[in-house]
Amino acid sequence: MIDNKLLIINVSLLINKFLEYCRVNKYQQNKKQVETLKLLEKFFNQTHISNIFSNFFFRANNKLCFYLHGEVGVGKTMILDFLFNDLAVPKLRMHFNEFMIYFHDFRHDNKLKNKANSIEKFAEEIKNKAEIIYLDEFQVTNIVDAMILGNLFEALFKKNIKIIITTNIKLNDLYKDGLQRDQFTPFIRIIQKNSIQHELNIELDYRKLGSNKLERFFHPINEQTSFQVNQIFRQLSKDKKLLPRELLVKGRKFKINFLFEGVARFNFNDLCGINVGAEDYIAITDVCRFIAIDNVPNFDNDNSDKQQRFITLIDIIYEKQIPIMINANFSHNNFNSSKRLETSFERTMSRLYELTSLKFTSN
Repeated sequence: MIDNKLLIINVSLLINKFLEYCRVNKYQQNKKQVETLKLLEKFFNQTHISNIFSNFFFRANNKLCFYLHGEVGVGKTMILDFLFNDLAVPKLRMHFNEFMIYFHDFRHDNKLKNKANSIEKFAEEIKNKAEIIYLDEFQVTNIVDAMILGNLFEALFKKNIKIIITTNIKLNDLYKDGLQRDQFTPFIRIIQKNSIQHELNIELDYRKLGSNKLERFFHPINEQTSFQVNQIFRQLSKDKKLLPRELLVKGRKFKINFLFEGVARFNFNDLCGINVGAEDYIAITDVCRFIAIDNVPNFDNDNSDKQQRFITLIDIIYEKQIPIMINANFSHNNFNSSKRLETSFERTMSRLYELTSLKFTSN
């Protein structure tokens, strides 16, 4: 078991380090980001002070979760990555999809069929590894996770584990219009009770600064754009051997037919038109250094399942910072979306600015 450590963050030192961090990395400085850092400083300091003083006042006012939400591209992940990397305590940073995969794998591998027991054992597993969990890109898209999260987070809080979350979605809008949402509302109440909620509100998408277009985003799909995509892909795969791979994920087989020593090309339907998910996409990105995706369609309410997979795929590619190339039916300035995924898809389109502009060296 990890012993609790005293962690007191000096806010003046923290802000000075952040401003230097922005200067070195040529990030624009924003006062609302600095205000967010100040709130995070209070969150970490109050949670650790409460470990020292056990009187009722500190226990009653202690918050174990920091729920940071805001529009795409405002710097949520950048701020928390900066702060998290500076914390000298046992910690875990995971994309939310990876965290849920970790939980389901833990329950399966340990043959824990009892729901309550498996959640408690998982909380113990986390406590033995970390005092703080940072969950990036928090979103709930399926009923299985929705029904589990309330009990899971309650168990983590009982172990006095701190959780910091980034998301594009306001707490009360999580899993909006989802199946059996009433089964999810206990989770919202638990987070409301245990968290500091803060919105980072900046009317600017930093990912688009200095970029007037998506450099490897081609549309519409026609003879000209297909020629451009083929030309770029031939250049990137030149002198590389074609080495197809068959991946095995939870008993499912996934074949990558066009893989040239890490440079891969897929048809959209081969990635998002079949029954695959985050685990499959993680396995795919583990063997790819560049990914081209052809024939990305327009989205609407009728193909929202494909759109959800595309969102998950781009999230994972973004997490691993893999350069991509897209050939799509829609313009990035005038895309279509299913109604329920509009907010999440804004994040996807924002990330395409960065991913299609990332430099890639084929050697």
